[in-house]
Amino acid sequence: MLYPTPRLIAFDLDGTLIDSRIDLCNSINAMLAHFDKPQLPEPVIAGYIGDGASMLVRRALGDPEGDVHDEEYVTDALTFFLNYYRVHKLDYTYVYPGVIESLESIRASYPDTLMAVLTNKPVNPSRDICAHFGLDRFFFQNYGGNSFHTKKPDPHGLHTLITEASTIAGEPITPSQTLMVGDSDIDILTARSCGTTSIGCTFGLSPHTLAAVQPDYTAHTPADWLTILGIVPSTALSQTS
Repeated sequence: MLYPTPRLIAFDLDGTLIDSRIDLCNSINAMLAHFDKPQLPEPVIAGYIGDGASMLVRRALGDPEGDVHDEEYVTDALTFFLNYYRVHKLDYTYVYPGVIESLESIRASYPDTLMAVLTNKPVNPSRDICAHFGLDRFFFQNYGGNSFHTKKPDPHGLHTLITEASTIAGEPITPSQTLMVGDSDIDILTARSCGTTSIGCTFGLSPHTLAAVQPDYTAHTPADWLTILGIVPSTALSQTS
């Protein structure tokens, strides 16, 4: 169990609350086909997810460092990808089993704990997806990768959420009272940079990245969030700190 009880919990979206792998992969392959590029296997594309849309497109084009394609080409590819994904973002995407029940339990058990989304996905698709599935009712804020001048693992977004949550609470909320939940090293490094506790979700899209950064706690299902928060007992909890 965490101590003190978190006053703020920030959740990543892709790979933490929702499984969006197929729709993201299909959108990338549609972009590649449009530009006469060979399509990529789903596991390869899935490994590119987590650092925002621009980096996802760059990696799919084989240009993660910006050395091969000119910026106009990348911009055109990114625009096609975003436009395609905007239409197809809900074709196969679903909320992980247990997520809604766990969020409801957190809200019922700790009504003063604020929750928010902090993702590197562009903010409009993030908010649309959360609204579609009814997840938005749990969160006072939803920030995406284009909400600020930086994105995760830069802690700016998490610091902003802490500041906003403090205003809502009417008293300071500290990093030590904040929890970051995500499925990748990006989320864990964000938490570490901000001085907050982290939960790494092994059921997500990037569990292979967690070993190198060692989250404070590991959740194998969304129900494990409740164990970490002391809401329900379980022998399945794995503490890695």
